[in-house]
Amino acid sequence: MKNLFVGNLPFSSTEDAVRAHFAQFGEVQQVRIMTDRDTGKPRGFAFVQMTNDEEALKAVAALNGKEFEGRSLTVNEARPKPERAGGGFRPGGGGGGRRREGQDSYRGPRQSREPRW
Repeated sequence: MKNLFVGNLPFSSTEDAVRAHFAQFGEVQQVRIMTDRDTGKPRGFAFVQMTNDEEALKAVAALNGKEFEGRSLTVNEARPKPERAGGGFRPGGGGGGRRREGQDSYRGPRQSREPRW
């Protein structure tokens, strides 16, 4: 089973239309048109999962750079999703320093600070 990246997809494309376009080359397992998390609108790319690796490579060769619904598609083998650091925890996070009397924040005495320009 091979996962293909399909870029420069028209925003009006449907999963059924993409499935039919790729089905010319073999069995399509799944089509996922990626959408914006906040608006739900299509982002202009999709992932097509094909059952047979040879058929998927034929689809890449035949469809990459070809027009689909008025746009020139980018079709290639999808790269694995990179691992992301999780949780938002930062080890060794900054601790607070001590403020001395007469200082504004941690920058030193306000009166003696010269403009930087």
